Amino acid sequence: MPPIDPDLRRSWLFGPGADAAAHDAMLASPADALIADLEDFTPPQRLGEARAGIAALLARWREHGRVATVRINVLDGAGRADLAAAMPGRPHVVALPMVASAAQMRTLDEAIGHWETTLGLPGGSTEILPVCETALGVADVRAIVAGSARIRCALLGAEDLAADLCAERHPDATELEHARRRFLLDCRAAGIEPIDAPYTYTDADGAAAEARHARRLGYRSKSLVRPDHAGAVNAAFTPDEADVQRARAMVAAFDAARARGEDRALVDGLWVEVPTYRTARRTLERAQRLATRGG
Repeated sequence: MPPIDPDLRRSWLFGPGADAAAHDAMLASPADALIADLEDFTPPQRLGEARAGIAALLARWREHGRVATVRINVLDGAGRADLAAAMPGRPHVVALPMVASAAQMRTLDEAIGHWETTLGLPGGSTEILPVCETALGVADVRAIVAGSARIRCALLGAEDLAADLCAERHPDATELEHARRRFLLDCRAAGIEPIDAPYTYTDADGAAAEARHARRLGYRSKSLVRPDHAGAVNAAFTPDEADVQRARAMVAAFDAARARGEDRALVDGLWVEVPTYRTARRTLERAQRLATRGG
């Protein structure tokens, strides 16, 4: 199984499939999950080179405790050859682009199962990550994820989605706001972890601000395309000392109120009721789990 639980995979870093220097930079970053992209990030003329080294790359990332991920091409294109090259490296996760149906998930599930059997890997040990980057993919995400029990997370696209929506792309990402909120809602309803869309601009401050906004909506992880953004994204999804102290105050006040037979407690102008209490306890638990794994 992957070394990091789905809700603690704060950062998913995309990188090219055939660039050794980029691979070193990805591993040097603090990103929790590393994605070798054989699709958009690998020019067709370098795909053979990328396939030749993908198994060793994934094995290296596994050894360093990262969630080793490969994004293959669509299965009715180059994807099956990509999968054949990648599976000997025992990827934790196989991502599929442009997902629009549960049938695609079932087909990929079967293809991965074949390689697990062939290579003697535990059945069902390889996750599938659907990348939802079209209007249809976002609108149908609940049906899509029902196509395979391997799916524990789904990733929201940015550039392809904006293009499919005929939207104008800007750093404030207003054009993606509805999709971002809908995707979160549907993923939570489906019982899987949503991964926020990548910030595809260069400034780290913008990446951090977008990650903080996503956290407020309910996301606990984000995809990214630059190694130097990983630290800021991780920080945005990690409870800081102020978060922990506030959560502790809420828990203590609510517990004391209940001990007195009261239904709620007032903390800094907020009535702490059962849902707020549960959220505060979840914050404390998340902080502890991240600290335990060195997060």
